[in-house]
Amino acid sequence: MRRYLLFLLLCPFQLWCAPVITAPEYIETWKNEAIFQMALHKIPASITLAQGLLESGNGNSRLATEGNNHFGIKCHNDWSGKKIYEDDETRGECFRKYNDPRESFEDHSLFLKKNRYAPLFELDTDDYKAWAKGLKNCGYATNPKYPQLLIDLIERYNLHQHDEAGMKYIKKNELPDHKESSKKPPIKPTEEDYSAADSWKEISIGNNHTVMLSANRIKFIKAKAGDTPEKIADELEIGAWQIYKYNDMAKGKKLNEGDIIYIQPKRNKAKENTYTIKSGDTMREISQRFGVKMNKLLKRNGLHESDTIHPGQVIRLR
Repeated sequence: MRRYLLFLLLCPFQLWCAPVITAPEYIETWKNEAIFQMALHKIPASITLAQGLLESGNGNSRLATEGNNHFGIKCHNDWSGKKIYEDDETRGECFRKYNDPRESFEDHSLFLKKNRYAPLFELDTDDYKAWAKGLKNCGYATNPKYPQLLIDLIERYNLHQHDEAGMKYIKKNELPDHKESSKKPPIKPTEEDYSAADSWKEISIGNNHTVMLSANRIKFIKAKAGDTPEKIADELEIGAWQIYKYNDMAKGKKLNEGDIIYIQPKRNKAKENTYTIKSGDTMREISQRFGVKMNKLLKRNGLHESDTIHPGQVIRLR
């Protein structure tokens, strides 16, 4: 916030210090990303855009231009990724640096999924005023005017219209086509094999695990030696029950090093249409491989969890 106010003070006349990016240009560039994040995480697109506008000075701040950090998220003790240093409340504070601006939007969503901000997700997803006030109540910002600053931006630029777009996808339980907002091409898996997880996009580095995004747009980590669902949940500040539920795991199940562990719900269907079973496959492994909920996969194929599957059998994924 201090960075943005300093920008305004130093550039009182547009003739002298015209910003490279205007607010409407910023909104047009990032509205699709904000809608996607809303459909994926149930965070109002208007809030995401307003925070981006406010925290990055329409994308013109040094953190945004050099660090691809649009939300002013600081390093904190659990950050092991790239860093950029900037004066804020004290001199030379550490902020997260990303390879691409979209990673900043994705990490912003992850940041708000921490337990500290859990009360936000009890609010209506399209109630931007409640979310603006809730962010302040949860300690996101110290400025007492922060909620009103967000609300003013949302109403000035009619950002609530993007909440309406996001709600349509939420009601249909679908995700919009993820149009790339940056000039960099998307990173996508090149094969259907389970090892394709190695090529899935890394979106955030923090704690002891790297959070990645699967081909089906689901955030996951890879288990390390000695990991348990409880340890992972404690590290990521989520409930252990979520780890068990999201991964169709029986309570107490042991993890193997390298296991894919989803940290958000799987989808109802995959991007691929079908999969031909190979020797050694199980329905749960297929569910994990393609990021499809186990119950949806079984129902779609007229199977029960106890049914035997055979190599060569074709499984419908959507």
